[in-house]
Amino acid sequence: MTYFLEGELSGRERDPQSAKFRVIPVPLERTVSYGAGTAGGPDAILEASVELERLFRNSEPCAQGIATEEFVDCSGPLPEVMERIAARTEGAVKAGAVPVTLGGEHALSYGAVRGVVRGLGRDVGIVQIDAHADLRLAYQDERHSHASVMQLLAEEDGIRIAQFGVRALCTEEATRRTDCGVFYRDAEELVTENISAVDLPDDFPQDVYVSFDVDGLDPSILPATGTPVPGGLGYYQALNLVRHALKGRRLVGFDVVELAPHDDSTVSDFTTAQITYAIMEMAD
Repeated sequence: MTYFLEGELSGRERDPQSAKFRVIPVPLERTVSYGAGTAGGPDAILEASVELERLFRNSEPCAQGIATEEFVDCSGPLPEVMERIAARTEGAVKAGAVPVTLGGEHALSYGAVRGVVRGLGRDVGIVQIDAHADLRLAYQDERHSHASVMQLLAEEDGIRIAQFGVRALCTEEATRRTDCGVFYRDAEELVTENISAVDLPDDFPQDVYVSFDVDGLDPSILPATGTPVPGGLGYYQALNLVRHALKGRRLVGFDVVELAPHDDSTVSDFTTAQITYAIMEMAD
């Protein structure tokens, strides 16, 4: 197995006992509804990360340590898979590390976020970059669908959510946004008005979990995803939205999901690996 930034890290920087970041690969592909391939996402991100530079924005996040764990077993009933993911992220948080969950489809965020909340024992808010609201009650008769993950977290767990970049949602989701008090700025406004910084509500939790679905980016930037939607965010725009949202707050975990690698191009793989490292740079 390739570990994140392999070839660049010293033995000390890979030590799970002291690493600030714990990379948790989750090759989940069970409820995809259009294009396939998310099971290959974690491998592709790890392979592409080998080509990253240590230096990013005049700092070296990897100097604080990046440990790469074994892949999560994604076989069996989805509730059991979610609990395996939650156990990993909870363990990382209790060890004082930031869990970095690599997908895999977006459904995995349910387990990842719940583990972080359990580990911290206090409220967490989600900052979501995504083309979709993921607020359906269920999709194709599956409650743990990638299209339902934020509904589960908002309604079952009462977690606050801020969404950026959405441009495909149904009437049910639009209504649920209001009912659940979801804060949002959609892609049309952000892109056409060139907005890269949005203040979160004052009462949004101080501890923030970032869920970065790569289809939040425009498909011209990152085409290898199962549900590409035109009119998406730019690369720097998306990262700056996340960076600004974290201003004055603390990053307690994040996931990067929905990469569906193409055999004939690695541009999306490398871009996703760079996004992962860029979010690491935003941690205190």
